[in-house]
Amino acid sequence: MATMPSFRRKHRCTRWLCALACFAIAAIAHASEHHGQVAFNNLPVPGATVTVTHGTQKLSTVTNADGSYAFPDLADGSWKIDIEMPLFEPIQQSITITPNMPGIRWDLKMLPLPQVLAKAKVIAPAQLGVMAEAEPTAVPKSAAKPAGNEPEAPRPAEEPPPSNDGFLVNGTVNNAATSQFTLAQGFGNTRKGTRSLYNGGIGVIYDNSALDARPYSLSGLDSPKSAYNTITGVATLGGPIRIPHVLPRGPNFFVAYQWTRSNTATNETSLVPTLAQRSTVPIDPIAQALLALYPEPNSSSASYNYQTPVVAHAHQDALQSRLEKSIGRRDDLYGNFAFQSTRSDNTSLFGFRDQTGALGMNLNANWQHRFNAGLFATLGFNFSRVRTLITPNFENRQDIEGGAGPAGIAGVDSSPVNWGPPTLVFSSGIATLTDAQSAFNRNRTDAVSPSVHYYRGRHNITAGIDFRRQEFNYFSQQDPRGTFTFTGTATGSDFSDFAAGTPDTASINYGNADKYLRQSVYDAYITDDWRLRPEFTIDVGVRWEYGAPITELKDRLVNLDVAPNFTAVEPVLASAPTGPLTGRHYPTSLILPDRRNVEPRIGLSWRPIPGSSLVLRGGYGIYADTSVYQATALQLAEEPPLTTNTLSAQNSTNCPLSLSSGLVRQPCTATTPNSFAVDPNFRVGYAQTWQLSAQRDLPFALQMTATYLGIKGTRGVQEFLPNTYPVGGANPCPSCPSGFTYRTSNGDSTRESGSFQLRRRLRSGFSASVLYTFSKSIDDDSALGGQGPVAAGATSQSAATAAIAQNWLDLRAERGRSTFDQRHLLSTSFQYSTGTGLGGGTLLSGWRGRIYKEWTFAGQITAGSGLPETPIYLAATNGTGVTGNLRPDRTTAPLYTGTAGHFLNAAAFTAPQPGQWGNAGRDSITGPGSFSFNASLSRTFRIFKTYNLDIRVNATNLLNHAVFTSYNTTISPSLDNPVFGLPAATSPMRSLQTTARLRF
Repeated sequence: MATMPSFRRKHRCTRWLCALACFAIAAIAHASEHHGQVAFNNLPVPGATVTVTHGTQKLSTVTNADGSYAFPDLADGSWKIDIEMPLFEPIQQSITITPNMPGIRWDLKMLPLPQVLAKAKVIAPAQLGVMAEAEPTAVPKSAAKPAGNEPEAPRPAEEPPPSNDGFLVNGTVNNAATSQFTLAQGFGNTRKGTRSLYNGGIGVIYDNSALDARPYSLSGLDSPKSAYNTITGVATLGGPIRIPHVLPRGPNFFVAYQWTRSNTATNETSLVPTLAQRSTVPIDPIAQALLALYPEPNSSSASYNYQTPVVAHAHQDALQSRLEKSIGRRDDLYGNFAFQSTRSDNTSLFGFRDQTGALGMNLNANWQHRFNAGLFATLGFNFSRVRTLITPNFENRQDIEGGAGPAGIAGVDSSPVNWGPPTLVFSSGIATLTDAQSAFNRNRTDAVSPSVHYYRGRHNITAGIDFRRQEFNYFSQQDPRGTFTFTGTATGSDFSDFAAGTPDTASINYGNADKYLRQSVYDAYITDDWRLRPEFTIDVGVRWEYGAPITELKDRLVNLDVAPNFTAVEPVLASAPTGPLTGRHYPTSLILPDRRNVEPRIGLSWRPIPGSSLVLRGGYGIYADTSVYQATALQLAEEPPLTTNTLSAQNSTNCPLSLSSGLVRQPCTATTPNSFAVDPNFRVGYAQTWQLSAQRDLPFALQMTATYLGIKGTRGVQEFLPNTYPVGGANPCPSCPSGFTYRTSNGDSTRESGSFQLRRRLRSGFSASVLYTFSKSIDDDSALGGQGPVAAGATSQSAATAAIAQNWLDLRAERGRSTFDQRHLLSTSFQYSTGTGLGGGTLLSGWRGRIYKEWTFAGQITAGSGLPETPIYLAATNGTGVTGNLRPDRTTAPLYTGTAGHFLNAAAFTAPQPGQWGNAGRDSITGPGSFSFNASLSRTFRIFKTYNLDIRVNATNLLNHAVFTSYNTTISPSLDNPVFGLPAATSPMRSLQTTARLRF
């Protein structure tokens, strides 16, 4: 059985809004990557334990063969980092995670020889001998405790505490075979039998259709299984660059290259026009030409009557490199360069093959200077550039709707790059006819980040500023081929309306294809990790952020100058920013700046009972969203009078629409030419977060953590359609302007969650974790409300407008469950390594021991309740050409009692009463629950001295269990949608992936 590809979901969320969905983090924040390298005497140190802690969130990893580590998704703010390696002094430090944060170099210092000998009882004798030989004669540099001419404070002579390897899932060098870095001879002169100082590896990752399960069939058809394969090659190399007599002590480097050629197969399942509908006569000639693009049904089912397997292709080449060099005893230079090229194509239900090419690069350079043992400064520079090219199926190949095409639709863009069919949306669940839009976009970011770190007594102070200059260069159109929606208003059947060439709504927007958007982003911060007492720590700081509203390089932005109560509107241009109605003066961004984003943050950690493992933690912080302007500016750049043709119209007896001329503005068209505007006083949204947690060790190597997390979002994005009225109602203001979407920042949201985690530390080769989370999230925020799954039949225009408020005079009626509101979530993970511990066969020897030992099996199981979905009444909103933001009426019939494969009961909803808005709530349907079980089996084979072969098999959806991702929730005005309540897509079925990596 097999996979059905998930429908595309239009995520209109911004970073802080998306962070609300990430309920596993300790505090909401912008997620950033932190990476670094652990070294000794300028040589990389593999196998070091790196642990970062923020509140109750604790993550651990192990440095790889070149001493590097990475945490890809840390919340911005202050974190504590602990680095431990046997026979070396542990490093304990506080770091501040910021966007585009440069990597940090940590230099270990060896323990004095008496302490080395004292630890011989817990370190293998062979390892002790090797490490003793490596004791340096010079004092190494340290980024955590900078070494200058000042003497360091004496360290206690007692034995340091043991490593916290028990907290790790993957183990460390102390766990023997449970670690992927078990080879101790990984750096410097510990490498026996060779003088090479270089580390590297080559690997292959392979997946083939013969190893994977068949795709799941939503229609019940027995489609043939497509043949495909995916192969990835990886090569790494790292070490010093040394040229005798020229560069005897050159910098250290690391290079990794990844080559991927991927093919994936899915089943495309949908409802297409039946043979009886195709024989409808008479039929409009344009409708006949567009109907020819639909495939004929291959099933007699009344719901999903067409299914076909399709294969998507992707080629990717990626390069990552790092370079670092110490200059004297006080300065370090380090940086990295990354490059990635991706070429892919996707085939749709209609056989349209769209191609996408992406090319990106990132350069990060940093300089660090140590003034003394307690003060050092860092200066970082970052450059990134991403180019994206989208080539639709018909671009430069066939003109479908232009003057030379078979459809012959007036008003469309005739440029060859925008050839293709219009978008057709049907309320009865017939598949939406659509194709990708041509685009050639180039985005660039330049950033500089100076910071100062000061350590004195019990205070660890970090202060810094960041500046980013961002360029968004677009060459694309919003809707150059137009969109028609058919709801059955004219004839009682949406397909009959289509056959007659009578759409219910028509919209188009093109012109001003090239757009050059610019933005400057600033921030400044200071934090203090104050160790008030050994059992009590306060982490306090404040951050100021300012993202300037986006401008256009040639001042090509258009907003609407709005009279009180929306009684009149007139365009105002960035090139002439004076409102013709109000007389107010606008900035060139047409949005007033918001510079008042001051964000205080505090965190507490307290061990109330001496000698007890109980730790209480709490925190509070404010996090602003400075990225809200990009989507707004892009729409302001595509409005009249800059555009060639912008239209959003509804069919009526006074102003009828047709397929042939519906995309041409007529004198009778009542809506405004402009389709979008934003409140000039639009404010940057922010979220307040607060957290309390308690953690304690239990018997049998267990650890318990209980956490409460609260989040309050303010100034969220809201969108509504001014001067609209319910279906069947009278227009209260015929002379008032309508037909445009208005964006404001008056939304809010709340989320509260409680979680309980029970964790078994690594013991006798076994570790496990169980985490249960109960949460509730509600909002009236359109950006949050637009994140959820989009129902089939509500794609395209309706998907883009699903987040628009139904009643513009009652925005509080939009308050409901957030689309990420998953009430119950249970996550478990476990790992077992054979041949560990007396009971696990550690003393087993001979050929039996060689076969049995050092296998590691790991698994992750996740189960959760369903996500909310919104019932959509697909009809035009009066006064506009918009569909998709209306909701039906809720009846007294039970909702979850569908029959014949339908999970929802269509009788639970009906058309709204004439002159009234639908009373069904937003996100009032609970979608299907989630479940996943992934597992892996791995082992490292020692081939010869410093050569190791890692073999790993990963299984996704090990039980091959079909999991539906969403339901079809669209209600047609005629109440005849046969796919309502059916699953819209499934998660992928079981797949197996094999990895082989040779390390040296």
